[in-house]
Amino acid sequence: MTFEFQKLDLNALPSDVSVPSYVRGSLKPRVAHIGFGAFARAHVAMHLHETLAAGGGDWGMRVIELFGTSDLFDKLEENDHLYTLVETADEGTNTRLLGAVCETQHLARDGVEALIDGLAEEQLKVISLTVTEKGYCVKNGKLDLDNAMIQQDLSSPSAPKTAIGLIVAGLAKRRALGNGPITVMSCDNLPHNGVLCGIAVREFAAKLDAELAAWIEENVSFPSTMVDRIVPALTDESRELIHESLGGQVDLNGIVCEPFRQWVIEDNFKAGRPQWELAGAQLVADVEPFEEMKLRTLNGSHSFLAYLGFLAGKETIADCAADPVFYAEARKLMVDEQLPTLDVPGDVDLVAYADSLLKRYSNSKLKHRTWQIAADGTQKMPQRWLNSVKFHLANGGDYRHLVLGIGGWMNYIRADRNGESYEVVDPLKEKLAAIVANGGADETTYVDNLLALDSVFPSELVANDEFKKAVHNAYRAVAEKGAAQAVADLAD
Repeated sequence: MTFEFQKLDLNALPSDVSVPSYVRGSLKPRVAHIGFGAFARAHVAMHLHETLAAGGGDWGMRVIELFGTSDLFDKLEENDHLYTLVETADEGTNTRLLGAVCETQHLARDGVEALIDGLAEEQLKVISLTVTEKGYCVKNGKLDLDNAMIQQDLSSPSAPKTAIGLIVAGLAKRRALGNGPITVMSCDNLPHNGVLCGIAVREFAAKLDAELAAWIEENVSFPSTMVDRIVPALTDESRELIHESLGGQVDLNGIVCEPFRQWVIEDNFKAGRPQWELAGAQLVADVEPFEEMKLRTLNGSHSFLAYLGFLAGKETIADCAADPVFYAEARKLMVDEQLPTLDVPGDVDLVAYADSLLKRYSNSKLKHRTWQIAADGTQKMPQRWLNSVKFHLANGGDYRHLVLGIGGWMNYIRADRNGESYEVVDPLKEKLAAIVANGGADETTYVDNLLALDSVFPSELVANDEFKKAVHNAYRAVAEKGAAQAVADLAD
């Protein structure tokens, strides 16, 4: 079914659809969020909406996009910046209109000067962003000066195209106007996101102006965050669910997600912040233990199920969880191989956390595609799997589920599932394709060439004969027996 835009009629909404209870006319853009994709709508803006509902205030959000067209933003404005969130589970759905957004800015529509001016406004206190790991333009812990877009922004700093370039341009103008300190908060799903964001911004600024870099060091904080909510890409089925939940109305900015959400925020803000704790966020001194818990358990098991499940013909995570073998082995991955590597506060029940993840995976209403999760594996594997493997090698632990995941990835990037081809989405896509083409016929050469990717596999792992042998065996097990049997063999 094709859905055409229509302005939402609030008077015609079903009675179970909630609308904002706070006074939206008083909202000011005190938070600017760069990258208003599905996750930002379902998590970051939702928390601000609930904060306003619980405590009132004027902390509104301006949302910013740098790429694509402004079409969805135009439609969001026509709906007075309201959009639909549908939380769905096997037990039922909960539908509401969210209202924390009060302004939109799009680079193509509004021009770069408007975006820079907005970030320099005195009333703005927090810049948040969800731009994916690629959007930070960081490589090996430093700003990637070989990145073509970073080079372009450094040569034309008043006309930035990247989020990092835009933030620095906004901070430079803020400094020039004397508009005071501000916080830049990454909300992307990557470890030490605040640290990486700070590195990118400070190193970019230092290339332009040492005094600006010094001002940023003194006046801008970069708190880290841990975000957790499963928000699948929109499908025809989820669009139909939004349509039905609105009583036959259409919202092209609507989003579908799971009911669960968690947000852990480092409480390090230079100019104040919304009372996100009113919406259930946890404000802590150190986010890292929570980051590692989520990355290794949730994200690590997600990747395990994504590669091996996809190769076994399972299209969604719920399909994997419905298979008793995949369910059991994903739990063993978390409980036996990931949890021992973690150091978290004593009041966190890690086994209960792992079991809660499996319950979330079993949500059949959430069509979280294994192919979608399998994207960008070269960037995800180090923090999701390889750090745990290093722990077990140093401590004599078992890591056979982790290494089978690596073997699954090595088979997945061949882009061949029983004769069916598919797209491999990865920042190293061309390099991976060349390895497949040049050495794919010989198992030893192929695996060794992949292990030679030093941006993925640390040299200490590649130099470990036990690890190399385990990877070769895991690759061969999936290639020869198939993913389903290779996972089943883990139970032996």
